[in-house]
Amino acid sequence: MAKTPDQPDQEPNTPEVGASPSQSTPPRVQLEIDDSKALALYANFCRVTGTPEELIIDFGLNPQPFGVPAHPIPVTQRIITNFYTAKRMLHALQLTIQRHEATFGVLETDVQKRVRAGAGAPPHT
Repeated sequence: MAKTPDQPDQEPNTPEVGASPSQSTPPRVQLEIDDSKALALYANFCRVTGTPEELIIDFGLNPQPFGVPAHPIPVTQRIITNFYTAKRMLHALQLTIQRHEATFGVLETDVQKRVRAGAGAPPHT
């Protein structure tokens, strides 16, 4: 069965130990996904816009990630979704990044803070 846009990837969930039936959440259904036609593309640029009903997420490749690009950034992928799906995607991304940072350390999103002083300079002889 293919996943519809409004259905997040879900894992089986068991109620918390000691929780009464009224406090437990319903069990989640494991969905079967067919990704045989999915395209894998890379993006290092993202722009989010939207309307009151939809969220528009544009992805592209910025060939000049430092400073202001000299040319327009080509947008090569666009996802248009409703805010319910966007909220579920936000939650899934937050959980995934939290797990990654717990394993590998905090991700610094400010590129200038990641650049080491003297990096890229030839070694002194």
